[in-house]
Amino acid sequence: MTAVVFAGPTIGKEETQALLPGTIVLPPAGQGDIYKAARQGAEAIGLIDGYFEGVPSVWHKEILWAMEQGIAVFGSASMGALRAAELSSFGMIGIGRIYQDYASGAIIDDDEVAVLHSPAELGYGPLSEPMVSIRATVEHAASSSVLDTEQAAAVLQVAKMRFYQQRTWKQVLADLPPSNWRDHFAAWLKTGAVDAKRNDAQEMLARMAEFLKSGQPAAGRMREQMERTLAWQELVRRTAVQVSILQDADRRVLDELRLQPERYAAFRNQAALRFLALQEARRSGNQPGREDLLAQMNRHRQKHGLYRSRDLQTWLEANGLTAAQYEAELGRAAQTAAATVAVQDGLDPSLLSELRLAGAYAELKLQAEAKEKQLAELVQPDAPLQRAERLQAAAWYFEICLQQDVPEDLEAHAAGIGIGAEEFFELIRREFMYHNRGKRRAVRDRSDEAAQDQ
Repeated sequence: MTAVVFAGPTIGKEETQALLPGTIVLPPAGQGDIYKAARQGAEAIGLIDGYFEGVPSVWHKEILWAMEQGIAVFGSASMGALRAAELSSFGMIGIGRIYQDYASGAIIDDDEVAVLHSPAELGYGPLSEPMVSIRATVEHAASSSVLDTEQAAAVLQVAKMRFYQQRTWKQVLADLPPSNWRDHFAAWLKTGAVDAKRNDAQEMLARMAEFLKSGQPAAGRMREQMERTLAWQELVRRTAVQVSILQDADRRVLDELRLQPERYAAFRNQAALRFLALQEARRSGNQPGREDLLAQMNRHRQKHGLYRSRDLQTWLEANGLTAAQYEAELGRAAQTAAATVAVQDGLDPSLLSELRLAGAYAELKLQAEAKEKQLAELVQPDAPLQRAERLQAAAWYFEICLQQDVPEDLEAHAAGIGIGAEEFFELIRREFMYHNRGKRRAVRDRSDEAAQDQ
């Protein structure tokens, strides 16, 4: 699965990727960022840091929309904890002590988690202390007999009175009256301070890693569609024209493809159909099982000649994929195939329209008419192909006509081209008779030879 995590001052990119390998780490989230991540194919989203002021904050509706698509959305530590407390009843997964305190009402103010931080160029380093970490530190100090009840209350009082951007341990200590206990507490802070937000972020990343490893669908799937208000439609319109979330290497690959416009158009159309099929699969809750993934892998390896493990490993490296990301791609391919098969019965009119627009209809029509005329002059067999004959006909069709190996699952192949297994074997029987002028005996002779060889 593809995971996207929004993080900044709470936990760094390197630590995030170490705890959740393969994840895409993005800056603190603003309005529209969750929606963009969902549109770009994220299958799990972790919200840690987000903007509270200066730019519009993450909107509840975009989180609801992501969950409506079947995407698991986790929240923790900062803006993530706040939004998770507000949306847990809809399925957002809140993790950590800070989330629990917001959910229970133990804390209610946004400034409990807000911090001043450095710009992106300096890594979003925190420049102030979050109130939740001050509370956790004071609680730790009290349990360690560094502060008594009255002293702990005094520290919390002066800290809470400070504007969040000015809330630092240096300033909090300066606001306390001079005393031996204050000096003792200041010395203890060097090793005793608790980073509550980072602790919760680490816990959330561990939970996300477990979720991704399990391959299970999101438990908190939205049951009802979110209302599409005018404000929501404006967000969708505005976000649609913004740049996609891409790694630099992937962006350069697309730039190369854009230099080949006809090839780009072909892949773009395929990608659009895949995108719509995945949306439908997520809406319907369709999740591929282990057998589906194995079938997809077998088809992929057979198609590209990746018969040995080292061949597959070389292919993964060349395509910039880890084993986990490869499995995620197989899962999406299985979802796409299932969604396509689900609407297969209604595709024929659309296929005919596409053939006409592409200028391919007339050629295929002439070919079909010529084939039908020739077959009408032949003596048709009065019985369907037997099992051995079917295998021989399949071998002839795939190996001779298509120059490829026979698929392991012929029923799945038939379903993929919009017909049942019986129709498929009848189709290739007619094709064989057309090419061999009705010499069905050739199929039987081959099946007899195959039987003698066994």
